[in-house]
Amino acid sequence: MHAIGYLRVSTQEQGRSGFGLQAQRTAIEAFASREGILVSKWYTEIETGKGSDALDRRPTLAEALHAAKKLKAPVLVSKLDRLSRDVHFISGLMAQRVEFIVTELGRQADPFVLHLFAALAEKERQLISDRTKAGLAAARAKGRALGMTARKATSEQLARAGAASAARAEAFANSVRLQVEGALTRSGGNLTRAAELLNDSGHRSPADKAWDRRSVAAVARRLKLQI
Repeated sequence: MHAIGYLRVSTQEQGRSGFGLQAQRTAIEAFASREGILVSKWYTEIETGKGSDALDRRPTLAEALHAAKKLKAPVLVSKLDRLSRDVHFISGLMAQRVEFIVTELGRQADPFVLHLFAALAEKERQLISDRTKAGLAAARAKGRALGMTARKATSEQLARAGAASAARAEAFANSVRLQVEGALTRSGGNLTRAAELLNDSGHRSPADKAWDRRSVAAVARRLKLQI
């Protein structure tokens, strides 16, 4: 008994790798050997199997069908999804009046059984798609919630840090009130001179650096001193 071998992968990358195609060919050859079938010709295609009109975009499968009709031989495929997962597409192939043998299912899988498996595969694909969409929607919703939580946490952290900084500045200002008041009085309110006096007396500014007019003014404003 002669047969036509048909192999298909969906992408150029899969085609170049050869792994998917080789695995299909190995499965078909093993089946043919067990069943005493001679594969007269091989057809290899790199094309998507999606859509009920996929045959229009799969010229190699059309060639395989033509060769099978000419030889009055079946077409061997390793798995049903190498033809398609679309039940309408499978129905269209059955209308070609060419026998298809899916080696994974065996020779006992007649067109009715192939239709059933195609319908199940199509339903499974839809369920996977629905679950994927639901998962993505949940992830996006969770991401938004996490984003809002993170922004809220950041705002709270900044507020706490600001309050702590203000408290430290207030405490420092009160600790040097007498020295700053004295320096301002002796300098006649001149901020630069007041800073020099504070530095000469060994006092340090809030940043633990030498005083300058800006640091004197900042402490004076916090203490509500007249400058």
